[in-house]
Amino acid sequence: MKILSLHQIREADCFTIEHEPIASIDLMERASRAFVNWFCKSFETGDYKVKVFCGLGDNGGDGLAISRMLHPLGYDVEVYVVKYSSKESDNFNININRLKTQIEVNVIDDEQFTLSLNSGDIIIDALLGSGISRSIEGLLKTVVEQINKSEAMIISVDIPSGLLADKPNNQSDTIIKAFHTVSFQVPKLAFMLPQNAEFVGNWHIVDIGLHQTFINKAEVVFFYSTPQEVEKLIKPRAKFSHKGTYGHALLIAGSYGMMGAAILSARACMRSGVGKLTVHSISSGLPILQTVLPEAMYWEVLNDDKFLTTDFKIEDLNSRFQAVGVGPGIGVYEETGISLIKLCRLCKELVIPMVLDADALNIFASQFGDDFTNEIPENSILTPHPKEFRNLVNQSWNNDYEKLELLRKLAIQNKLIVCLKGANTAIALPNGTIHFNSSGNAGMATAGSGDVLTGIITALLAQGYSPDEAAILGVYMHGKAGDIAAEKFGMTSMIASDIIENIRF
Repeated sequence: MKILSLHQIREADCFTIEHEPIASIDLMERASRAFVNWFCKSFETGDYKVKVFCGLGDNGGDGLAISRMLHPLGYDVEVYVVKYSSKESDNFNININRLKTQIEVNVIDDEQFTLSLNSGDIIIDALLGSGISRSIEGLLKTVVEQINKSEAMIISVDIPSGLLADKPNNQSDTIIKAFHTVSFQVPKLAFMLPQNAEFVGNWHIVDIGLHQTFINKAEVVFFYSTPQEVEKLIKPRAKFSHKGTYGHALLIAGSYGMMGAAILSARACMRSGVGKLTVHSISSGLPILQTVLPEAMYWEVLNDDKFLTTDFKIEDLNSRFQAVGVGPGIGVYEETGISLIKLCRLCKELVIPMVLDADALNIFASQFGDDFTNEIPENSILTPHPKEFRNLVNQSWNNDYEKLELLRKLAIQNKLIVCLKGANTAIALPNGTIHFNSSGNAGMATAGSGDVLTGIITALLAQGYSPDEAAILGVYMHGKAGDIAAEKFGMTSMIASDIIENIRF
């Protein structure tokens, strides 16, 4: 799903009006009906009030139309128009005239007013849409502050009032704090970013019939990876295939006291369909690994029993492995760093795709500074969490929009795939696009979850998926497994092993 810019959304509206063709007021009617359909599926009528707060623009027009549609369906609707200006949009005026024959409209035009809002109310926020360009102030600010102080459930139409769609707000801005945001046709970039989570809440998309020709042709940087699209990437298995068909992966993981990371990553790799797996780890961990995962093969470190110090040779890798994953639990020892550089150089020479995670990234950041990317093969997949990412780029950011630009820069300049982990994990590709993930939940914020992701992506690379596909599909299936686990155990109780047991391709 493409994430359109604010400018593109306006163009999509105009294109639809011209080429469907449809009148602007009728497109608003269609959008409002889509919101009402979502609302009715989510909330039955009951002993509560639906209080709709409308601005004077087209978002306010949506709110008026929504009120008119909800009223005959048995909802107890109260409408408030905030008179913060002397100008109204044409669609607002049409809809307020349609509504007045059904419902009394309350006008708020004085900052000294006091709203009566109960915890059982549902508030529909239709004050301001995505077209705002500056902070809200005056009467509108007072209204938003009172709404936010209430204990009522707040549902925003298209976007929370005061939130900018595709650029950062000032920290002092007053913004509606919605529990649900029901957005028209496509998500907004703002919905994907942690800094906006308290305003957006749970967001939903409703189809309002914007012209698909425009959307298909629109050139965008940001995408939202829907389940329907991502799962198309999964390759069916041939009836007469064998283990050699699905690749041989090398996973380099573990050190003294960190064998759990190796086990989690290896189990996830095997569960994700790799034909064969060899785990390279310290010799003292070998009995544990062979006991927990007899399906894998093992290549032990012989000259040290604490951490990895292998002097990798070309014959160790040549013609043996289709993918290499490295990082979970290997530690940040200087000797391990030397081994890692040798490994990367060999993989670059032999064109073996790599996944670099956890301590592999920490080693690059701490031991090799800004030049670390010179050693990493092109099209390698990096999977940092935000702190690891900050260490990699050796730079902080003022907001999440700046963070995305740093992410794109790292991917483009070095021809890497970078998966910045978190809610809606952002996957930056060398072509400059960023794909936000649609699966996963807060229960995955647990030790070992990242090790599981490394195993999944390594398995996909070994099976012949392209690095782009392996990253996008791997992140999605990791989150999907986490969602299944959360249903079984609850988000608070789930652990990384639960994610592995619920991987389903």
